[in-house]
Amino acid sequence: MLISIVAPCYNEEAVLERFHEAVQKIADELLPLGHDMEFVYVDDGSRDRTLSVLEHLAARDQRVRYVSFSRNFGKEAALLAGLRHASGDSVVVMDADLQHPPELIARMVRLREQGYDQVIARRTRTGDRLTRTLTARLYYRLVNRLVDVELMDGVGDFRLLSRRVVDAVLGLTEYNRFSKGLFAWVGFPSTTFAYENAVREAGSSSWNLRGLLDYGLDGVLSFNNRPLRAALWLGVSLLLCAGLYTAWIVVAALLHGVQTPGYVTIITAVTALAGVQMVMLGVIGEYTGRIYYEVKGRPHFLVKATNVERTKDLIP
Repeated sequence: MLISIVAPCYNEEAVLERFHEAVQKIADELLPLGHDMEFVYVDDGSRDRTLSVLEHLAARDQRVRYVSFSRNFGKEAALLAGLRHASGDSVVVMDADLQHPPELIARMVRLREQGYDQVIARRTRTGDRLTRTLTARLYYRLVNRLVDVELMDGVGDFRLLSRRVVDAVLGLTEYNRFSKGLFAWVGFPSTTFAYENAVREAGSSSWNLRGLLDYGLDGVLSFNNRPLRAALWLGVSLLLCAGLYTAWIVVAALLHGVQTPGYVTIITAVTALAGVQMVMLGVIGEYTGRIYYEVKGRPHFLVKATNVERTKDLIP
């Protein structure tokens, strides 16, 4: 069985050599068991010497395949490119910064041999700050009430996929991709095991607070239309409240006569309604923007350099 290791890279020159040595060691351990391995690296427009390191690795190891983007297109595009260029019977998706322990690959392969199409590594939050842990748990509790798939806390992209799962994911052609949700949406027999996340060995994470918030929003909007329906029901509720308030004013006027309107009440009502309208427009705008990107039909990425013979999404 051929196993493809797909590793997106962004400014990883300091750790790529060590990562490749680690996965090479796993490949040597699995070879006597009948498992060959290839390594598919995707350089997501790195600004350092990541591409040079990949070229060096490819010259030294014929199992290395690399794709380098013309600019930074984001991790979702890098994952898509890696899956498209992986030819293995099974594909392991993992980060190249060694936060995903390579020694777990052997465990994934053993579970794959038991018939599972997805073997998912779920990291514990041991060592995380309390605020981050609580925020993550709150997010997943909220998002699972909204989306049409189940997203588990601690589950990311680190997983083994069978060929039929990879083909199913590649058959989903939407531009706005949320891989964690897509993996859950395609289904197939899956199993999960826990592991403790390793410390990043070199470099720094490209994720910041804004990026995490945008990623969380993608998770909410990519798999349901409930925010739009919630906006509709909120509008109906406000209309009902307005009708009840009007009836109360009329009854009060009939019983006690016309009183001077309250300035605070008017300002509060106008401000609240304006805020609700802006939120509704924002929700509609998010969905409309996604339709806009889908209609344009632009490629997910453009390739600058590669040692792969056939490259998809490359515009001549």
